[in-house]
Amino acid sequence: MKKWVTEELHADFHTSFRVNKVLFDNKTEHQNLVIYENDTYGRIMALDGVTQITERDEFIYHEMLAHLPVFAHGDVKKVLIVGGGDGGMLEEILKHQDIEKVTMVELDRTVIELSKEHLPMVCGNAFDDPRLDLVIKDGCFFMKECQEKYDLIIVDSTDPIGPGEVLFTGNFYIDCKTCLEAGGILVTQNGVPFHQADELKSTLSFFKPIFAEATCYMATVPTYVGGPMAFGWGTDQAGLKDIPLDLLESRYAKAGIETKYYTPEVHKAAFALPGYVQRLVA
Repeated sequence: MKKWVTEELHADFHTSFRVNKVLFDNKTEHQNLVIYENDTYGRIMALDGVTQITERDEFIYHEMLAHLPVFAHGDVKKVLIVGGGDGGMLEEILKHQDIEKVTMVELDRTVIELSKEHLPMVCGNAFDDPRLDLVIKDGCFFMKECQEKYDLIIVDSTDPIGPGEVLFTGNFYIDCKTCLEAGGILVTQNGVPFHQADELKSTLSFFKPIFAEATCYMATVPTYVGGPMAFGWGTDQAGLKDIPLDLLESRYAKAGIETKYYTPEVHKAAFALPGYVQRLVA
């Protein structure tokens, strides 16, 4: 009989994955890390018992957090990724040849090393790209000390428990805002609002006083069950979430990249929020 792993992120709703083979299971300096194989989802990484990515559907999450703000902005040259140790976000961002520098700040070096070893289908050769400036540091401390400016900041964090909790505070978002170029964009991972409404409400309560445009957009990632997932959106360049479809199509064609989930049409639709999420945003 094969083993099952049950994720208990939500108090009243648990999900389970069948484990065919465990590739790694041990504590790092900061958290417990498990990588295992499942017939449907491929290789899966979990941190402290919470599923982070699966080989099968990681492209949805990473494409929507990476390409959507890049195409909305239209002239991204410098990107900061906070978290993202699996390398999936980095790999997607580096597909844009016009991007000159990507700084990635990851707390746990072991996540990076194990991702390169066990999840090469997620990160590819991204960690070898000369445009990468890799920093092993707590993202909260990095932002407090940061003197650089970025066109796009992506907070690819775990949920607001354990090491990721400090990346959901008002002070952290203010520090991010300080490090954005004029017209820059901040996007964040904000969970599944059907089950994690407070997470999205909290982030946007911090965004609204500091950004001219503060809202969220959505995508459906099968691994993160319970409905569509929300991504926080903050920028002082009002109207960036409403870029015309023909301009998005032009930017997408010019970039010459292939995507499996993101399209200009999906980009536009992602900002059309269902009623229950509109009420959370409001």
